[in-house]
Amino acid sequence: MSLNLKRKNKTLGPNVSRVIARFLFTTNKRAKHTIKRVLEMSEKEVLQTLSPVLRDFSLRHRNISKIFEKHFNKIAHLLNQMNINPESISFSQKILIGSFFTMEYSIESAAFFNPSIVEHPDQSEIQSEEKRVILSFRATGEGHISSIVFRTGIMDKNNHLELEPTGNMLEEAEHIRRHVYDKESFNRKLEEMNFHTIIPSGIILNKLNDQFTYSELRNCIEDVKKSLHLAADKKLLFNEIIWLASSHYELEFSLDTNISERVIFPVSDNEKNGIEDARFVKFIDENHETIYYATYTAYDGTSILPKMLDTKDFYHFKILPVHGEIAQNKGMALFPRKVNGKFAMLCRLDGFNNYIAFSDNINVWREAKLLMKPKYPWEFIQIGNCGSPIETTEGWLVITHGVGSMREYSLGAALLDLNDPTKVIGRLKTPLLMPNAEEREGYVPNVVYSCGSMIHNKDLIIPYAMSDLASTYATVDLKELLTELKKQG
Repeated sequence: MSLNLKRKNKTLGPNVSRVIARFLFTTNKRAKHTIKRVLEMSEKEVLQTLSPVLRDFSLRHRNISKIFEKHFNKIAHLLNQMNINPESISFSQKILIGSFFTMEYSIESAAFFNPSIVEHPDQSEIQSEEKRVILSFRATGEGHISSIVFRTGIMDKNNHLELEPTGNMLEEAEHIRRHVYDKESFNRKLEEMNFHTIIPSGIILNKLNDQFTYSELRNCIEDVKKSLHLAADKKLLFNEIIWLASSHYELEFSLDTNISERVIFPVSDNEKNGIEDARFVKFIDENHETIYYATYTAYDGTSILPKMLDTKDFYHFKILPVHGEIAQNKGMALFPRKVNGKFAMLCRLDGFNNYIAFSDNINVWREAKLLMKPKYPWEFIQIGNCGSPIETTEGWLVITHGVGSMREYSLGAALLDLNDPTKVIGRLKTPLLMPNAEEREGYVPNVVYSCGSMIHNKDLIIPYAMSDLASTYATVDLKELLTELKKQG
């Protein structure tokens, strides 16, 4: 039986005009020179220089003067080194100085890809058989730095997606709150990550209370560095501990932002090269309350760290690393509810096979069981998941990806037993979706990829990326797909 998959004529591509105002910093020496030159200007010269900057950029950013002030505060500590009293500086001088430490960054100038889709928490003011949805994307800009961005839209009764207008003023989180750490679990994560160093972590952690803050940890490390007088190549542990500690934080966006204006841009040290492939899922807990989770991969240019965020409203996000021996690779995807009293997760420990894991703690994953190996030619190189499993009456529907010859990525599907998802009921022998002639050209040729699908009006809705450049979506009749999966079991 040939499945009737319908590609939709809806392409979402990079938009170079979508920019955020980022902090710009080079060196302390150059920063001090800039500060000095501004302070040598008269107040009239300051205002004359500042006026066109405010005029040109106030329409591109919400409250640009507030952003300039925030960026001035990031370098204000240099004033003490210059023997300058911060109280002696006028507000106009602060704002102008801040403008020199600000740059525009086009967050999706290079690519807009790897989408996931979930039901919007607000389903008001829509027609019957319609569904308001949130799509998340991996947006990539200059330097190939990835961030998470969002779009909203209405899926109508015929599964045509009408996107809602996007906001004009993108914004990073208004508030960033650091985490309070538990010493025992923090030390355990250091051990799990297999850092090789000659300095025992206890030399630092023993000086801290059982609960400590990020700033307390940094101050402690600075004191230990001074007391040990270590050579540069012996200071690896300090970097490792700070790298891990910076991965815990909370983000809060302003209530006057549209969801399309909220950008989850790398915040911590371990994310500085990007936030990759967030797999969003609407999770229902034992009390029938809803929380949205997303697993993603943080990348610092050398190491990757699986992480998880959660939110109830898409205004406030909590971010934590994923702990445990199996939290070592890309592609973790959470089930939308507990299975037999435990959290369940798809994962790919070795970058080659599909695994399944269970845990009592959503952030701690210690053991996994092999679920699927590459079996067919279109997946001989590797297999993985394309988002969280979807619950159906026939079992857990999993959209998979396979990599075959010429590194061509295709999408497949598998069906897992509803009560025991370690059992594979069926699995497509041929791809559900392969890149066609229009989709195979792009930043990474011959790739289709997804980070999460959903069911609406008896169809499976599959948003997917085309060659790591732009995104679209397709639909397939759910009953036909499930019938084919059971037949190929």
